Amino acid sequence: MITPDTARSEAATADTAIPDTARSDASRLRLWQMLSPAFPVGSFAWSQGLEEAMDRGVVTRATLPHWLADWLDHGAGWTDAVLVSLALRRSADLSALDDLARAACLTSQRLLETVEQGTAFAANVTALTGTPLPPAALPVAFGRACAPLDLPAPEIIAAFLQAQAAGLISAAVRFLPLGPVEGQRMLAELQPGVLTRAALAARATEDDLASAAWGAEMAAMRHETMTTRIFRS
Repeated sequence: MITPDTARSEAATADTAIPDTARSDASRLRLWQMLSPAFPVGSFAWSQGLEEAMDRGVVTRATLPHWLADWLDHGAGWTDAVLVSLALRRSADLSALDDLARAACLTSQRLLETVEQGTAFAANVTALTGTPLPPAALPVAFGRACAPLDLPAPEIIAAFLQAQAAGLISAAVRFLPLGPVEGQRMLAELQPGVLTRAALAARATEDDLASAAWGAEMAAMRHETMTTRIFRS
C-alpha cells in the first residue's frame, strides 16, 4: 500500500534523481509560463508607438513586416535583447543595468511601459517562487528571473524576443484589418531573424547597445499627444 509518507519519500528520491533533460524541460515550462500572455504584466495595453504609426497609415498590412524587422534589428527589440543577455550573467550589476535600461528609453511612455511591466513581472515571479526579485525594467527583471534556469542564453533571449514581437502583432491585429492567422504567419517569418539576433545578443556587451529606429521613436513621441487611442504607448 502506498501511504502519504511513502509517496513523499519516493517523490523526494525522484527529485534528487531528475536527469538533466528533465530539469531543462521544467525550465522551459517555467520560461514559457513567464512569457505567456496570461502572465499578468499588462503587455496587451502597450504598442511601443505602433498605434500612432498605424493611425497615420505608415504601418499597414503590407508594411508591418518591415516595421517588425527594423524593431528587431535596429530598435527596442535589439536593445532589450542585449539587456536580457547582460542580466543573465553571473557578474551582472542589476542596479546599474536597470539604470541603463531606463536611460535607453527615449520617450516617457516607453519608460513607463518597461518599468510598469518589469515591476509587475518581478512581483509575480516573487509570488510564484518565493524568492524576492527586485522591480526593474522588464528586460532586466526577466533576465534576472531566467538566470537560474538550466537553458542556453540564446534560447532565453529568442523566447523573449518572440513574445515581444507577438505582442506587437497582437496590437496590429486589434487595430488593422489584419487577421490572426496572417499575424501568425508574420511572426513565423520573423523567427529566423529572432534566432540570429538572439545569438548575437548572447555575446553582446554594453558597447553593443544602440538604436537607430528613428521612425518608431518619433511615433512613440507623437503617441503621447494622441487624443483618442487604444494603447498606452
